[in-house]
Amino acid sequence: MVTIDEAHEILEKIAEELPCEFYKHLNGGIILLPDVKTSQDGLCILGEYTTCSSMGRYITIYYGSFEWVFGKDATTEKMAKELKSTLLHEFTHHFECLAGDNSLEKEDERKLAEYRRKNNLIRR
Repeated sequence: MVTIDEAHEILEKIAEELPCEFYKHLNGGIILLPDVKTSQDGLCILGEYTTCSSMGRYITIYYGSFEWVFGKDATTEKMAKELKSTLLHEFTHHFECLAGDNSLEKEDERKLAEYRRKNNLIRR
């Protein structure tokens, strides 16, 4: 497993490769936290896009959640791939929010409901 410092370096590299237009109105930037974050029913959350807070719009990536989901044996390449995928997913939420669209949010909810149904999880 990569360390949180290594994950930070990977995220910085990914972020630097993205067009500057991605950051329009993302005034809180990208935050990497050491935490594991879970939903009420225990599903792991890798990242979140947040709006309307005192910090403005920002993306949070949860290093502890990556460690939990992908394990301590995850290669640097695997972590980089998953970090990039999660970051781009959260940027999609950002773009849609700016456009007044919530299609990805609805798709995420649909996929979660399907996962919960298949795994007999009851949403609290």
